Amino acid sequence: MTAGEISLQSNKSIPDLAPLEAVLFDVDGTLCDSDPIHHQAFQEMLLEIGFNNGVPIDEEFFIKNIAGRHNDDIAATLFPDDLPRGEKFLEDKEAMFRRLASDNLPPINGLYKLTKWIEDHGLKKAAVTNAPRPNAELMISKLGLKDFFDVVIVGSECEHAKPYPDPYLKALELLKVSKDHTFICEDSASGIRAGVAAGMPVVGLTTRNPENVLMEANPTMLVKDYEDPKLWSALEELDKKGDSLKTAA
Repeated sequence: MTAGEISLQSNKSIPDLAPLEAVLFDVDGTLCDSDPIHHQAFQEMLLEIGFNNGVPIDEEFFIKNIAGRHNDDIAATLFPDDLPRGEKFLEDKEAMFRRLASDNLPPINGLYKLTKWIEDHGLKKAAVTNAPRPNAELMISKLGLKDFFDVVIVGSECEHAKPYPDPYLKALELLKVSKDHTFICEDSASGIRAGVAAGMPVVGLTTRNPENVLMEANPTMLVKDYEDPKLWSALEELDKKGDSLKTAA
């Protein structure tokens, strides 16, 4: 896959997907507002080793170099001259994240409204994440969504993690659904690029990442959260189109 392919945008809108078959979700920042916990863990642990001359990493650094990226890429950015050290650092950081996340993991506003809509429509659903599996399973469990997802796809268990499309293509394969009848919810530029490259419309959430950064990845729409009227207007239109198709049949 070339950089050009990564930047392609799905030509379909949400209503064009009727009849809808599945919805795919990223986890960090998409199901729950976990980025502040990741930022805290990175900030504290990098301070301990004197990274950046002892100056704490700010939110701009976190968004640019860490948010949504796979740990292998983060390790290469933070420890370019010592990858084994970077990999060990990331392992320790993830353990710290899990300790911190056990006490405070707020769901994205409107999440359960959307999951109920999905269940009421009998759709298939997958969590597709670059997070390590223990992190993903902890977050999904803490949010009460363990029985909601049909499958959990982890980037490191695919040939390529996001921003490559492999994790989303694997989800389609395992769910046995078509990209022409599936949409994705994502909150990072990396994740949006992965979904777009897989040929699906992506609903981008402005949970923590700047709108201009997300728009460069070509989402189908940007929403503040799952209560956003733009999302529900699109889903209402999708329902109408689905009903029309049933009537025509």
